[in-house]
Amino acid sequence: MSNHLHIVVQMSPSAASTWSDEDVADRWIRLFPRMKEDVALRRQQLLADTARLNTIRARLGNLSWLMRCLAEPIARRANQEDGCKGRFWEGRFKCQLLCDERAVLAAMTYVDLNPIRAGLAERLDASAHTGACERIAISRASPENLRAPLRPLIGPSLSTLPLCVADYLQILDWTGRVLAPGKPGRIADDAPAILATIDASQARWTMRVRGYGSGWARAAGSALDLTALAERLGQRWLKGIGLALQLG
Repeated sequence: MSNHLHIVVQMSPSAASTWSDEDVADRWIRLFPRMKEDVALRRQQLLADTARLNTIRARLGNLSWLMRCLAEPIARRANQEDGCKGRFWEGRFKCQLLCDERAVLAAMTYVDLNPIRAGLAERLDASAHTGACERIAISRASPENLRAPLRPLIGPSLSTLPLCVADYLQILDWTGRVLAPGKPGRIADDAPAILATIDASQARWTMRVRGYGSGWARAAGSALDLTALAERLGQRWLKGIGLALQLG
């Protein structure tokens, strides 16, 4: 979007513990290259510094460092283009824990439909910079991809979601028509059959997706999941529990 971005990520902090020291060093060097550097020498220096290597390993599995690697280059480029210095982003990123597969699908749907809800695009294949647009482009080039399990677009897949790419695109198309600007509350009667396996009703699904605008806060999922999270955080209540109870 013009002033913010959304990203749905699948985190596995423990995965870095299974990588060899050489793999950790190589990943870090690719992530933070230096101009006119001796890559072999830098790699050798990293491998010889156990403490530094342990710090790097932790950072490679850390969400805050992922967001730093994503946001900082954008800020530097924007400041360079505008000929200014200082803060570019309003503040630190906000994140939500997605407690189950349905929450992940609803979050993906909310993010992929952002340009359509904002009136910046009318079709999924015209929604630039979205995962939906990329999935459509891939499927047009390789139609067999439509039957492939729904996986992350970037990086290794730690798990797959219980539907294929074609199913997800059908759900996106239907949900986008329901939540399109100027059509508040209208529930179309031509929902794809796969939607019935994901949520109890069409109305609940659209309410679940809308919840990412203001209904969910630190987490999205069932009331049981949110209550358990509140207890772990030492809180009596967590925003979103009321919405979760409505959704059942």
